[in-house]
Amino acid sequence: MTPNRHGSSVIEFPSELEIVTTREFDAPVELVYDVLTQPEHVRHWFAPFDDRMTVCEIDLRVGGDYHLVFVTPDGKECSFRGTYLELERPTRIVDTWWFEGWGPDTDAVETTVLEETDGVTKLTMTIAFRNAGGRAHMTMTGPDGQGDSFNKMEDYLRSLLEQQA
Repeated sequence: MTPNRHGSSVIEFPSELEIVTTREFDAPVELVYDVLTQPEHVRHWFAPFDDRMTVCEIDLRVGGDYHLVFVTPDGKECSFRGTYLELERPTRIVDTWWFEGWGPDTDAVETTVLEETDGVTKLTMTIAFRNAGGRAHMTMTGPDGQGDSFNKMEDYLRSLLEQQA
């Protein structure tokens, strides 16, 4: 079994409006796509740290919306919303992305590309914000949470693969 890849996300800032995160998962691309897009999977990994998922609504079609909410141990609600713009199973997801707590004009377009090589799926996620204020919020608060969510996603993928074995 492959050792875990916790903490292995690579985060880059190619422009004042973009954040690019790259992370590898030891799972087939079809499974990674499903775990990214199906509510019965997303609810197991999206909320970082000790946060608790309370809403996981996904209408997976172009033009369909998603709404994801988690609550921190101190009771703070974190709500994400967006609309799917492109879906190419199992390699590409493009959606709008908005964290409600940051206020208006902090929205972005999120593009996720998946590539599998020898059973390892590389995820490249680009978040392109409409303005620098949105990216500044994510730079200050988001990468640690996103990294922990990806660690949880890795553990969840591993548990699914063990069940299949």
